[in-house]
Amino acid sequence: MMFAMTSHPLVHLNAALNALATALLIVGIVFVKQGRLQLHARTMMAAFGVSCLFLISYLVYHWMAGSVKFTHPGVVRYVYLTILLTHVPLAATVPFLALATIFLGLRGTGVWGAGRFGKAARVSYMARHRRLARWTFPIWLYVSITGVVVYAMLYHLWPPVAE
Repeated sequence: MMFAMTSHPLVHLNAALNALATALLIVGIVFVKQGRLQLHARTMMAAFGVSCLFLISYLVYHWMAGSVKFTHPGVVRYVYLTILLTHVPLAATVPFLALATIFLGLRGTGVWGAGRFGKAARVSYMARHRRLARWTFPIWLYVSITGVVVYAMLYHLWPPVAE
């Protein structure tokens, strides 16, 4: 007899945190496009905080529960593995990209080290912030979205079964 295994509560928290990070990233990009820079900064810092909470919860979950294998056969397995194959290495880069982007933004706005830099240095930091954010944002967004997709595929659409 086959039945679906119950999943650990942290799995659902992780998915919720990923979904919240996705929403915050989208709102943050809208704010910057509108020129609402303070709201952009606050929203992106919130996205970073939520992503940090996700990472802590994710590591605790895998320390406690181990890993769960995707057991569904066929084409959908290859789709899942392809998503996972892109998600994992990009997810490993996000903390470093996000931290560097935040650092440049804080330096560029003068929030961090305001008295130590002249206007030319802050302009340079902001230019570097924008250049790096053009890479960081889509990677971070992709990782957040695919994290939710992996969760949906693994725990709702094709949950693991025990015999």
